Amino acid sequence: MSTLTQSDCRRVAIALGAFSLLAAVAPAALADAANYRQTLDSTTWVLAKNSEGTSSGTGVLVDAERKLVLTNAHVVGDSRNAVLFFRDLKEDRPVVEKSHYLKNVRKLGVRGRIVAVDRKRDLALLQLDRLPEGAKAIELAEKSTSPGTGVDSIGNPGTSDALWVYTSGTVRAVYKKQFRTGVGEHEFTVVETQSPINTGDSGGPVVDATGKLIGVSQAIAKRGNLVSYCVDVTEIRDFLESPWKPAPLPVADLLTSTGLKYEKHTSGNFKIDVELKDSLEQGVFITSETEYYERADVRKIWSLAATLDAAPTAETTLRLLEQNARTKLGAWSVEQNPSGGYLVIYLVKMDATATSEALRSTIEYAAKITSEMAKELKPKETAQTASETLDSWLAE
Repeated sequence: MSTLTQSDCRRVAIALGAFSLLAAVAPAALADAANYRQTLDSTTWVLAKNSEGTSSGTGVLVDAERKLVLTNAHVVGDSRNAVLFFRDLKEDRPVVEKSHYLKNVRKLGVRGRIVAVDRKRDLALLQLDRLPEGAKAIELAEKSTSPGTGVDSIGNPGTSDALWVYTSGTVRAVYKKQFRTGVGEHEFTVVETQSPINTGDSGGPVVDATGKLIGVSQAIAKRGNLVSYCVDVTEIRDFLESPWKPAPLPVADLLTSTGLKYEKHTSGNFKIDVELKDSLEQGVFITSETEYYERADVRKIWSLAATLDAAPTAETTLRLLEQNARTKLGAWSVEQNPSGGYLVIYLVKMDATATSEALRSTIEYAAKITSEMAKELKPKETAQTASETLDSWLAE
């Protein structure tokens, strides 16, 4: 009978340790794969066309009966419609090439319309006209997750030619956060994770080990190494249970419906030259982007009455304030430009979901008010005295 040397014992211990590690990792890897496959059945690729072009993102089916898909508001922008794709399977494996879906849009594409938007939470809800075979609604977690929890996510990053990309990470913290992104100001409960989010992943599902939705991908921290923010499930539940607020129409579409002639200004906003009496025209501007507070979406409309060399006199200021008290909508504003001049502007902020008829009426009202004030503020030519006339003639 042979005996093991001390060196042999060390080799056996290392081998047993490695085997134990593999035995522990294998079930975890299988669990991740199963979680991915389960979540994939609820995940969509979202394409929307807005005033800035075509945007690409990710969504998740949250209600199969009503065919509702959740995504980020910044994914759909000011669109009213979108095209979505669910995974297509070949030999029980998802086809990941984007070109496959685009070439087969008539077969695989699903039309959806944006039925609700909450820009503060950066959430949007789409209702589809049909669901493909195999699409399943995801189950929402009952409450917020906890730091240290492992999470999985699926997205469609623009940096990759592939769809249905899997990412894993760990929850760092769950807290209320106020912050600003390129699409506006936000305030909601975030799930901060140690995992990457790329352009195109926005709106994608973030799930726990049981496959329940704990959040949707939203943004990546600018200064954090692989630190990402997700909209927490409590915010998602509140959004789904609250009254739906429609998304504003793109301003170009609304302006076209008004019948008014408009052009895209160099500032990026839209300019309308409104025809008034006596063949006069008054320029009116409208912002290309909507502003929002809480769940109120507004459009800014303004028109310039005059540019003054000096600050308005007390008499002019009083006149503007008096008219502010009487106008049906909007108000006068005085702003100083970089060159030191004073701009007298008539400003209106209106509901961004208002009809094209309401928009036209508002634009025409702003043009009329501004044109009348422009006449009042125009410097009056003073008549020359006889002495001044004589001096002028002699100087010629």
